[in-house]
Amino acid sequence: MVNLKVDLKDYGYTETNEPSANGLIPGRIIELQRERYTIITENGEVTATLKGTFYHNAQIREDLPCVGDFVMLQYNETGVSLIAQLLPRHTKFSRADFLGHKAGHVKTVYEQMVAVNFDYVFIVSSLNKDFNVSRIVRYLTQTRQSGGAPVVILTKADLAEIAENSIKIEEVQAVMPDVPVHAVSSHTGFGLDALGEYLKPGKTVVFLGMSGVGKSSLLNALMEQEVMIVKEIREDDSRGRHTTTHRQLFMLPNGAMVIDTPGMRELGLYDAEEGISAVFSDVEDLFASCRFSNCRHITEPGCAVLAAIADGSLPKKQWERYLAQKRENKYLDNKATFKRERQEFGKSIAKFSRQNKKGRK
Repeated sequence: MVNLKVDLKDYGYTETNEPSANGLIPGRIIELQRERYTIITENGEVTATLKGTFYHNAQIREDLPCVGDFVMLQYNETGVSLIAQLLPRHTKFSRADFLGHKAGHVKTVYEQMVAVNFDYVFIVSSLNKDFNVSRIVRYLTQTRQSGGAPVVILTKADLAEIAENSIKIEEVQAVMPDVPVHAVSSHTGFGLDALGEYLKPGKTVVFLGMSGVGKSSLLNALMEQEVMIVKEIREDDSRGRHTTTHRQLFMLPNGAMVIDTPGMRELGLYDAEEGISAVFSDVEDLFASCRFSNCRHITEPGCAVLAAIADGSLPKKQWERYLAQKRENKYLDNKATFKRERQEFGKSIAKFSRQNKKGRK
């Protein structure tokens, strides 16, 4: 197969990212399966693995390349190329990866990179039995943390009455009035034209959502061909099995790019303090009006939060969502901090041991 010359600018690359040096060429990761990367370069698609020194220099898991990353690599025309350097990211979406999660006990929390270097995040949910506003709000929190612009996509608009769909749309808009919300049907094409506002040449969109919400069907509709297999969902709860098994970047016919991700049964918040504050700014703005600066918002007199809940200006459900996300983020942040401190302690002990050995020679 002959690789045709590719203009990396079509894939969002700018020379300001990093100049080529020492014979390295730039590329963008478009697929990752286990430890094999597919990278688009000026010479076309190449297969690559990580250079050995890359593992040595990567201190933490998030230092490793992810779909959407721009990298510098040692190009091998006849074999497997080597990724030598990771270029700076301008956005990233990550979640908590619970290792040792058993019977409610979390041993270790890692940051799992989901996608990087995107402009928009399509938070995909469906207008079926699995519709859940609280889950959408959780995705919105991590989206705000990521640096990307959130857009809520409510799929399967053809499966319910217009009035029923309108109620669900209004429910989403009520808790996130500054976020665009679009109802679409990949089957009939309803609402897809409105997505052109975001799907412009050179722009990258990442799809996020649970299994069975219609991400694969939406991608097929936008690609104007079947690039993903679509599986049936369970009728009792409208949930499905994973169709996407790995992360992959697709180039749409109009030049926009989509990063498709596997459906997530659980979205663990990771280092999401800023995202929580951005999503619940209406809640946190009330704190300054409390009579006491150390108000716990439980029974204190003059509490602006309790007053807002009482008069209906702050829905109780929104306050409960805020508290739930704050508790989860604090718990996971403590776990992650402990992990980082343990790593640093281990490094200092190893360094002391090496210096001690040198001193005895």
